[in-house]
Amino acid sequence: MPLDAEATPVILHLDMDAFFVSVEELSNPSLKGRPVVVGGRPGERGVVAAASYAARKFGVHSAMPLREAHRRCPQAVFLEGHPHKYLEHSRRIKAVLERFSPLVEMASIDEAYLDLTGTEKLLGPPLRGAHELHEAVSAETSLPCSIGIGTSRLVAKISSGLAKPNGILWVAPGAEAAYLAPLPLRRVPGVGRVTGAKLKGLGLETIGQIAGRDDDFLERHLGNTGPELARKARGLDAGAWFGPGVSDRKGPKSISHESTFKVDTTDPALIDATVAKLSQLVGRRLRERGLWSRTIQIKFRYKDFTTKTRARSLAEPTQLDTVILDTVRDLLRAHRDPGRAIRLLGVHAGNLMESPLSQPGLFDGDSRDKMAHALQAVDAVRDRFGESSLGLGSALRHGRRERVHENPVGLAGGGRRQRRAPDRS
Repeated sequence: MPLDAEATPVILHLDMDAFFVSVEELSNPSLKGRPVVVGGRPGERGVVAAASYAARKFGVHSAMPLREAHRRCPQAVFLEGHPHKYLEHSRRIKAVLERFSPLVEMASIDEAYLDLTGTEKLLGPPLRGAHELHEAVSAETSLPCSIGIGTSRLVAKISSGLAKPNGILWVAPGAEAAYLAPLPLRRVPGVGRVTGAKLKGLGLETIGQIAGRDDDFLERHLGNTGPELARKARGLDAGAWFGPGVSDRKGPKSISHESTFKVDTTDPALIDATVAKLSQLVGRRLRERGLWSRTIQIKFRYKDFTTKTRARSLAEPTQLDTVILDTVRDLLRAHRDPGRAIRLLGVHAGNLMESPLSQPGLFDGDSRDKMAHALQAVDAVRDRFGESSLGLGSALRHGRRERVHENPVGLAGGGRRQRRAPDRS
């Protein structure tokens, strides 16, 4: 599908409505219309992964602690969730999107950008193409979604949020500034509570007010993010959120997974099982993205919230679960106080590269290749039966369900393409 480089950009942002909750409602229709919270049980540590619109009326939202969600809405149905189901539906959604454009970027498990620039002869005007996509997703997944259309990813994302639930919103070329001007700054991705408070202190509360200030003023008060924010206020892609074009993002600088214990622990078996599980998840994500790591880091947080990180550079870069696990075990043995209870563990892979660079040694190459092929086969089984279906023996003793996550392992289309045969509203 050839694209006209001179054509006005047509970018779509598709966002599934209350995705995790909507998938749960497919399996259990009795949940429809009720306050539902996905992410865990009310007494657990952890945060809300998704809340139904009925639950949001009580002030429940994603990233809120589960205990706070229960305090605000004790009548809600709390579900741990089914990550494998969400991932399977995400793959089905991506398959639909790829019929409309070869340029699809899965920003997370339930949202994606599509570049439809130059496809008018095939799909018609932007609004018609978006309508057909909306109908196709609904027909083939039975799930609701909202779509924003604009000349940039930023405008498309803001529009999809305003189109919810189950709507479509198109901002015509040339209308971006007028459309954005009256909106509150919280609508701009990347403007959080701290930045929002700082801007409010400067008398800036709407996107239009930012667009009207010069870059020097914004840089003086916000640093390097000031000029980026000004570009966003004018409807342009800028900053970490919106750098390169669709399907042209650079790969991640690091990959990590963390786990918070339900009860602080000194149990060596549970701690070892947890780092094994985390190492397995990090290794899989490295293989999915065709990346190798040269630096492995362990993070552990004690009961009193004291947090330690320790890292080690490897002689050769790796993407193997076993190498990652051996490294973090050594780091834990060397640096952890076994008498202090641990609240959180994390495994981090940094110093990433697209090639292992060095060649395997004369005598260890075969064993390394066999391990790599074995792990690829294991990954294929996990794709089909779930992340906990197969793995390192010590990881299987972890005994805990996979947490619901917006960027789970196995998410296709996020970041780099795989080299082998990512408010959830």
